[in-house]
Amino acid sequence: MANVNTSSGKTRRAEIAGGGFAGLTAAIALRQNGWDVRLHEKSAELRAFGAGIYLWHNGLRVLEGLGALDEVLQGSHTPPTYETWMHNKSVSKETFNGLPWRVMTRSHLHDALVNRARALGVDIRANSEAVAADPEGRLTLQTGEVLEADLIVGADGVGSKVRDSIGFKQDRWISKDGLIRLIVPRMKKELGHGEWDNTIDMWNFWPRVQRILYSPCNENELYLGLMAPAADPRGSRVPIDLEVWVEMFPFLEPCLIEAAKLQTARYDKYETTKLDSWTRGKVALVGDAAHAMCPALAQGAGCAMVNAFSLSQDLEAGSSVEDALVAWETRIRPITDRCQALSGDYAANRSLSKGNMFTPAALEAARYDPLRRVFSWPQ
Repeated sequence: MANVNTSSGKTRRAEIAGGGFAGLTAAIALRQNGWDVRLHEKSAELRAFGAGIYLWHNGLRVLEGLGALDEVLQGSHTPPTYETWMHNKSVSKETFNGLPWRVMTRSHLHDALVNRARALGVDIRANSEAVAADPEGRLTLQTGEVLEADLIVGADGVGSKVRDSIGFKQDRWISKDGLIRLIVPRMKKELGHGEWDNTIDMWNFWPRVQRILYSPCNENELYLGLMAPAADPRGSRVPIDLEVWVEMFPFLEPCLIEAAKLQTARYDKYETTKLDSWTRGKVALVGDAAHAMCPALAQGAGCAMVNAFSLSQDLEAGSSVEDALVAWETRIRPITDRCQALSGDYAANRSLSKGNMFTPAALEAARYDPLRRVFSWPQ
């Protein structure tokens, strides 16, 4: 682990608000570079919210840089193809020209990051909620304690108190559609004949708009993303309305029966947040606090992890923290902005239903290699 000292000879300290993927990535990357790092999670324990998750080449390279890739590869899955169906008929199969991608449960990824953070000596504080920060490098906790640091990272989600306490200018909008995300048993034997190792993006526009993103995570677990308009009371109901989903997707009935048993299911509308800036003084925002995006391109976590990892890279340039944060945003933000905009456009127009929509532009963020800082995969 490198020594990171200020001009006074002291090791630099980072206070991080939020124990999700972005916060943990920032914590690990900074710690690997010799920072003293304390991470604050408002919940009683560190755990992942949600169900399944996709990581592409960019996110997998971050895991490699963090020393967590091998653990994540064990217990995750790369489907042979990304298949799109319209009204239960296949319209495309995409393999992305060999671009690496992986499907897993969110808890599997989160556990690997927590394990790595603890192994490196990151000071993890549960039941510790950050409620405010200031650009001079102070983080205020709910207890009233004020902590001083060389760097404050706001990774506290779409409702970020770090962000809102400073007053970043933001635009936020909610889409017409949303998702119910669930993990259920694979039920391959019960499903019978079919290419059930593929990701299958199943769309229906008649007699109502309903979509299921069928995503195997490993041999035993299946991630289901059930999409319906927020205005549809039956499609957006949780626990799920078994009858309305089986009517549209009868071949998935064994899995949907399991999904209907999950009382903790929730329906989340697609939400987008765009800020005028990600930085202010010694404060940097990462993840959904900075750039919440629609899930159409499956890059929310990937961009969050790339940006958090890249932050640690730019802080090693030798300039002041304030200058390094400005340079970091200037360098890395355009990729995220383009991904966020296209993802929002795809979600608004339900473009993925056409098939073959993972164009070079759609895969730009996925192709980025944060270790080499280049787009390393051919289009």
